Amino acid sequence: MAEKNKTVMVKANEFVFSFSPEEIEKTDFYKKTPTEFNLIKNNRSVNARLLEADISGKHLKIEVEGEAYDLQVKDELDQMLDKMGFSTVSSKHIKEIKAPMPGLVLSIAVTEGQEVKEGEKVLILEAMKMENSIMIHANAKIKKIKVKPGDAVDKNQVLVELE
Repeated sequence: MAEKNKTVMVKANEFVFSFSPEEIEKTDFYKKTPTEFNLIKNNRSVNARLLEADISGKHLKIEVEGEAYDLQVKDELDQMLDKMGFSTVSSKHIKEIKAPMPGLVLSIAVTEGQEVKEGEKVLILEAMKMENSIMIHANAKIKKIKVKPGDAVDKNQVLVELE
């Protein structure tokens, strides 16, 4: 019974939406390609394309009908921490950025000594024929870049050290 009361909150740009498990269950999701989806709800069909994904940080960037949306997903635990005044993002002090998956470094968007703000792109990692933008999840200063474009990296390999 308690399971039915769990809602997921999604912040899309400046709008906040809540979805119950029942609402999610009534929506049909069809995966057309690894990055393209079709959603059907209440006899309405919408095409969406995944532009960027940071699953661990629960951030997505999608395109729906030509418009880009930055999504932040908050489950029940995230919502409880917010109510208690603990934001999982603001309470983090990260010391390094690690590769979320094995891949190939395509480009680096920062330099050593640079101050970066939450949400800025650090580098692009190609994995499984998809380009993945690696974003920073808190304000920081780049201490050392440990990779260069063209480097093959393993999962959890340190890419960038932060101050």
